[in-house]
Amino acid sequence: QVQLVESGGGLVQAGGSLRLSCAASGRTIGLYTMGWFRQAPGKEREFVAGIGWSGTIRNYADSVKGRFTISRDNAKNTLYLQMNSLKLEDTAVYYCALERRILHFGLGDVADFGSWGQGTQVTVSS
Repeated sequence: QVQLVESGGGLVQAGGSLRLSCAASGRTIGLYTMGWFRQAPGKEREFVAGIGWSGTIRNYADSVKGRFTISRDNAKNTLYLQMNSLKLEDTAVYYCALERRILHFGLGDVADFGSWGQGTQVTVSS
């Protein structure tokens, strides 16, 4: 069973930047697509960004395109999310996740992901 632990969240002013990390243990992630999701109070969990197992394929939610960058270091078993030009509406708990199937790149459907971290809070203030 894989364990995923996010870090790097915090309080930042609008326009600022944060870098989230997700450390995986218990399984090598190099054959799995990984993703970042977020959930704001009273809202459903939503897809933010995904990256294929080799790192060459990435996709983003329209709301974060051009501002967020997902990356991974398979040698370190770690996933990252660089968030720039943060907006108030980016405030949420951010979760990293691992797809259920190896060598599969979905379109960010929550149901495709079988392992989740505990989440890290990102709060953007004005």
